[in-house]
Amino acid sequence: MAKPGLQMKGQRFFQTMLVAVLAFAGMAAGAQARLQVVVTTNIVADTVKNVVGDAADVISLMGPGVDPHLYNATQGDLRTLSRADVIFYNGLDLEGRMGNVLAQMGRSKPTFALTEYMTTDELLLDPDWATADPHVWFDLPLWKKAVLRVRDAMSEVDPENAAVYHENAARFLAEIDALHGWVEEQIASIPEERRVLVTAHDAFGYFGARYGIEVVGLQGLSTDTEYGLADVRNLVNLVIDRRIGAIFAETSVSSHGIQAVIEGARAQGHTVRIGGELFSDALDAPGTPGGTFLGMIRHNVSTIVAGLTSGL
Repeated sequence: MAKPGLQMKGQRFFQTMLVAVLAFAGMAAGAQARLQVVVTTNIVADTVKNVVGDAADVISLMGPGVDPHLYNATQGDLRTLSRADVIFYNGLDLEGRMGNVLAQMGRSKPTFALTEYMTTDELLLDPDWATADPHVWFDLPLWKKAVLRVRDAMSEVDPENAAVYHENAARFLAEIDALHGWVEEQIASIPEERRVLVTAHDAFGYFGARYGIEVVGLQGLSTDTEYGLADVRNLVNLVIDRRIGAIFAETSVSSHGIQAVIEGARAQGHTVRIGGELFSDALDAPGTPGGTFLGMIRHNVSTIVAGLTSGL
């Protein structure tokens, strides 16, 4: 027979272990209770994170430097999407090769495009593109509608945290408004005759339309569209005719085409340089200045202003 003292110690040990197990189970249940929000691009991810805050976990399928136009979903992506409570994507065929996957997921779980609140008259149409130009985030007042879409979708899926989503969205919208004013001031500092932005692909149409700068891309709206010698030659002629001194590479697009334009202009006696790298379809790595949506816009604008005003 066990001694009373040993029995008491055994009971206390069992009670301590039981409390620990229950506490661990409670933490695990709490962890599982957090909504799993899966998104496509890291631009969408940062916008969603600003709205959900600590109320949900946000997982991005695409990281820094990834081109969403060319992205194919992996088996791992499919598993991640199948475990999601909510899915967000940009829409307007930005994630063109994932269209069928997103449509299929939308049949079984809440799936939202951030561009759903945007109306036809707010979007830029292109005869060579099946839908409107998808690069809407470069028009800051227009991107506020994406924030509202996230706020409303999360409030619908998770009404207990609706107040949190509304508060976070209001803060983020105010930050976007402040950044919009700064961008207007910065672009106004560029002499009008120098406000020509030449890039690797046509991702900055909304930026140009909103802030009064002419935008020309070597490729079309999607990097899935090939450019040819005629495209390079036409851009070389434009650079020479307009006396453009700086053109811009993009972090998620090969710079081969831009280099071909530089070499073509040089062969005809005109010097043009790369004014810097712009973030177009993806943010930089987390923790870097361009690793957030607002930081990416600041980086791009500062790079554009420095490149187009160099030598003044």
